Amino acid sequence: MTADEIRSSYIEFFITQGHKEIPPAPIVPPDDPTTLFTSSGMQQLVPFLKGQEHPMGIRLVNSQPCFRAEDIEEIGDNRHTTFFEMLGNWSLGDYFKNEQLPWFFEFLTDKINLDPSRLYVSVFDGDANVPKDEESINIWQEIFKTNVPVRQGSDGFDPKVKIYSYSAEKNWWSRAGMPQNMPPGEIGGPDSEVFFDFGAECKMHENSSYKDESCHLNCECGRFLEIGNSVFMQYEKQKDGSFKPLPNKNVDFGGGLERITAASQNTPDVFQTDLFLPIIEKIIQATNKEFKGEFKQPMRVIADHIRGATIMISQGTVPSNKMQGYFVRRLLRRTVVKMRTIKAQNAEETLVKSAEAVLEMFDGLYFKKAEVAKSVKNSISEETKKFSTSLNKGLLEIEKKNPSEINAKFVFDLYQTHGFPLELTQELLAEKGIKIEKKQFEKEFNRHKEKSRTGAAGMFKGGLADKSEETIRLHTATHLLQKALRVVLGNHIRQEGSHITAERLRFDFSHQKALSAEEVKKVEHLINQKIKENLPVHKTFEEKEKALKSGAMAFFKETYPDKVSVFTIGKDPEKDWFSKELCGGPHVKSTGEIGRVRIVKQQSVGSGIRRVYASLQ
Repeated sequence: MTADEIRSSYIEFFITQGHKEIPPAPIVPPDDPTTLFTSSGMQQLVPFLKGQEHPMGIRLVNSQPCFRAEDIEEIGDNRHTTFFEMLGNWSLGDYFKNEQLPWFFEFLTDKINLDPSRLYVSVFDGDANVPKDEESINIWQEIFKTNVPVRQGSDGFDPKVKIYSYSAEKNWWSRAGMPQNMPPGEIGGPDSEVFFDFGAECKMHENSSYKDESCHLNCECGRFLEIGNSVFMQYEKQKDGSFKPLPNKNVDFGGGLERITAASQNTPDVFQTDLFLPIIEKIIQATNKEFKGEFKQPMRVIADHIRGATIMISQGTVPSNKMQGYFVRRLLRRTVVKMRTIKAQNAEETLVKSAEAVLEMFDGLYFKKAEVAKSVKNSISEETKKFSTSLNKGLLEIEKKNPSEINAKFVFDLYQTHGFPLELTQELLAEKGIKIEKKQFEKEFNRHKEKSRTGAAGMFKGGLADKSEETIRLHTATHLLQKALRVVLGNHIRQEGSHITAERLRFDFSHQKALSAEEVKKVEHLINQKIKENLPVHKTFEEKEKALKSGAMAFFKETYPDKVSVFTIGKDPEKDWFSKELCGGPHVKSTGEIGRVRIVKQQSVGSGIRRVYASLQ
């Protein structure tokens, strides 16, 4: 089956089981300074998994585009990707293991026709405080019609054994990690993973660096591919370290479409599925290189990175040195380096053609090709052309240096002068046996640039931006700003994008010319007047159409469910209000909590698009 068929089949199957399809969240979470990217389907559902009522019900399903920045260095093997699609279904206090495990098995074997003899599963082995997941074991034994005892995963693989138990390190989920790391009050639970076996005949273990170790389901050799994980949130940690069963239990399932497709198409390499082959073929045609031998690993990197960059640019994240744009830049610059590795001379042309394959593949799913193709191709062309020149200069600088002269200051100079991301320089230097630590680089970075940690420097601290009460105050201030702009400039004003850190808000809107000094003054005055009035901020759940008809604003690039959360600023949310927007929050309780707002900068960011920056005083 094709990936498109698998995606559709999954959604349709769970809809027949009473689920509602929810729209995917944007890859860049809007107005959330705590997280750079959406990295799982459950990310947008955290409040509902913790008990908040979801407007679409208690059985949910979707396909979520995701990006995991931490996987960039892993790319090049047969299964890791930065951008991926996560098929997900959730039970919010409704069904549990007895339904989830048989349903997923039915989908795999009946709907997409995977061979049951190729499927194996893992379960939680238990520890001193939490019992072994006997319930899942019993269900799997019934599904597989086997009485063969469960085997410890670390004991190695036996084709007669279908069920393997692992410690909490592999088969437990909580936001804090393993049970011993969970604080009192934290919820978590065991998970059960399903693996597809590509068979001993593929000789993946024998040909891997793990050949001298025992092969098992979680072996990194690649023979066994994890294609789905059912997380059962069923415990709450107590103050004495024990775990109490929750009265309402949740299911959080996630399965990578790329991996399920690889299993369906019986290839252990996700890059040889229909999700990547059209991109690989463009690279082959443009470079006259074959997808094998020394060229296979760099071609995988190029295909993955151009795919991820294309998707993110299509959603409005362009290459830059800040925040999410830093990772788009890093992806594209890494592809230029890998093009050099395969001795290809036409990096810009090849990458633009590869992006065209991505645009064709996802047209109508996450964007409309006709609307984004020009901006995507222009961004990729400009970035790769610029860096190709810088790369040659930077490599020459590296070659001229003696290894003893290469230090953190030299690496920072490469970054500042030639735009070499730290991680890219680390990779190039590693080939020469030279190691530069991130902390050394950060010291140089901070010595030369005193910026807030939510800027580019923050990108070297694990991928998270700052989080504070100021971000909540600025979020509410953004609502006031949009309304004030409409009052002063006219109702043609529409939000085109926004971003909030602990230090400032950034708001993009439709307007043909710069604001005059008098207009800026009027907008500021109106915002601060409403703050001074200490207007209450009301949150309601409403039907989307009803909310829009009542005058609520919505970000046109956002996809909303039929029932939405609405934040209204004003004395009476029904009639006497100043601002009303479809929004997920969080917000202050009343505008008086915000403090004084000042517009600090404005600029053009494209034809008919203005950007303003504002901060709290």
